[in-house]
Amino acid sequence: MGETSQRGMDGTCRRDAQGTRRRLLDAAAELFAERGYERATVRDIAARAGANQALLFRYFGTKKALFGEVMARGGQEQLRTTPADRLFEVALRGMLAGGGPGADRSLEVCLRSIGGSDEIADALRGLGEEYAEVLATLSASDDGGLRGDLALSWLLGIGLMRVVVGKEPLASADPDTVCRLAVGALRHLLEDLPADGVTD
Repeated sequence: MGETSQRGMDGTCRRDAQGTRRRLLDAAAELFAERGYERATVRDIAARAGANQALLFRYFGTKKALFGEVMARGGQEQLRTTPADRLFEVALRGMLAGGGPGADRSLEVCLRSIGGSDEIADALRGLGEEYAEVLATLSASDDGGLRGDLALSWLLGIGLMRVVVGKEPLASADPDTVCRLAVGALRHLLEDLPADGVTD
């Protein structure tokens, strides 16, 4: 499937281009989260988006650049818009949502893609460092950096066991219960977490 080649006065072609680009990003986010970077092919991404591979390469240039935009749209947006004291729970809820409507799957993409090429591993490491740095601000202790790393490790560990490994009872546990227990325990590590968790 291609885009319409007609360009109307109302900008129809531009809207179609934006829609196609958004569908490609959505499809890539889903497939990277389901399969990881290496196993998600550009052919499958384009097919899921209802587009062709030529359009994918026109908009993004390379699969790696597409991956970078997926991570920027999700992880970077979450870092930009989420208060530090809510970041752990918001990120955790995103993973626990399992790809539901509107769920951010950035950390799931990380979990399934780590161990790929060195360039992808570097990109993921950079995003992880940003999360850890924000989490570290929630502790006034001298070892705040270590505490931020531990909080991020716990977040990714929960995601690994639930999303990738499928370990029961965690895999089917109620997200509210998981968040209540995890955030409650995390307050011993990050003293500036709020007393009440995020409510949906």
